[in-house]
Amino acid sequence: MLILLLVVFGLSLFLGRYPHVGLISPAQLTEDPLAQRLILNLRLPRLIASVLIGMSLAGAGMVMQMVFANPLVEPGFLGVSQAAAFGAALTILASGGVGWQVQFSAVIFGLAGLFLSYLLARRVRYGGWVLRLLLAGIAVSALFASGVGLIKYLADPLRQLPDITFWLLGGLWSITWRSVLSVLPLISLGLLVLWLMRWRLNLLALDDEVVFSLGVAANRERLLVLLAAVAVTAASISISGLIGWVGLLVPQLARRLSGADARDGLPTAFLSGGIFMMICDNLARTISAGEIPLGILTSLLGALGFVILMTRRTYKV
Repeated sequence: MLILLLVVFGLSLFLGRYPHVGLISPAQLTEDPLAQRLILNLRLPRLIASVLIGMSLAGAGMVMQMVFANPLVEPGFLGVSQAAAFGAALTILASGGVGWQVQFSAVIFGLAGLFLSYLLARRVRYGGWVLRLLLAGIAVSALFASGVGLIKYLADPLRQLPDITFWLLGGLWSITWRSVLSVLPLISLGLLVLWLMRWRLNLLALDDEVVFSLGVAANRERLLVLLAAVAVTAASISISGLIGWVGLLVPQLARRLSGADARDGLPTAFLSGGIFMMICDNLARTISAGEIPLGILTSLLGALGFVILMTRRTYKV
């Protein structure tokens, strides 16, 4: 998977629509200064961002599915994505959308979305914990989605509304080295925490009684991995906008490839997420002269892939 990731990264670096649709010849780079600047200043940071975002969303989806013992959970189902979108849209409305302010607001509201879902789930009086948390996440997501709709209604239709609309569709067209460097520390730290805790996820996926009998501080460790998962998700959304289905589809694929053991499944999800995101971004910027929003492609390919996986009868556990 790592070799495949590097191969896709290398090919993607030379793939585009300049000077023609297809791959740029390496020899041309020595003769065309514009091609050099295009690769070094536009494509390279964009590809790095797509790998980081794919790893973050896929890893967060895998962690949440294991912690909540539900293969249909992803950050978007727990209020994280919509809350981060609300924070970013609110900042665009209030201050015009300065880059670091949008990113900071998305991270803070993403964490707040998970916290509200958790508090609401504690107050629900019926159903198991997983059902209560999902119901709470749906309610919190709807609450923040209505807030985003209200912000779009209040936004200036000529100056603010286009920025909010394009941000909600998702895309990497505005990625620069500054964007990558602004989220690199938080995403790197969050992914490192998830990587180090991957072998504990097998324990955290068990029932509370079993985990307690093994001497594991389940609540504290679950909180740690959830905070790391939410942090990388919100940081990713803050520079790419809303990107759907990655956190749901890729963990399913990773389990089919490597099994249910998180020690193998989580690294596979990281690498698969990076590959999937690069492929989607390549399609978004090369299919047509006008770039297709990335969120549309990930939703389309993710939904089709999810249907194929769910209708297959072979499972690897």
